[in-house]
Amino acid sequence: MKTIAQQLYIKEFPFIIRNDNGNILYHETEKGYWSKYEYDRNNNQTYFKNLSGYWNKAEYDSDNNQIYYEDSNGYIEDNRTVEQFKDRIKQIINLPGDDLTDGHILDMISDIL
Repeated sequence: MKTIAQQLYIKEFPFIIRNDNGNILYHETEKGYWSKYEYDRNNNQTYFKNLSGYWNKAEYDSDNNQIYYEDSNGYIEDNRTVEQFKDRIKQIINLPGDDLTDGHILDMISDIL
């Protein structure tokens, strides 16, 4: 499969795509090595993936402290609180703030397990 630079017939390297905030979204070298990045609304890097298949993802709290990290090697560091976990579930299932009770969370976890 062709890389983005190959598809676009790019001849000058490194080839870099940035978002409106100046963060690198895609980086490719002339040898075809590439990496992709994603960021949250506070410019914290939340995802990385490269040509070799390595990836990592992270979550941050409202103070921009990293509270979760996971990578393709199986390493996980989880420092989320119960409230942060509830907030993340609310985001995923799009519930209004007061509609998610501890009972709802336990039911969802039971369904997953």
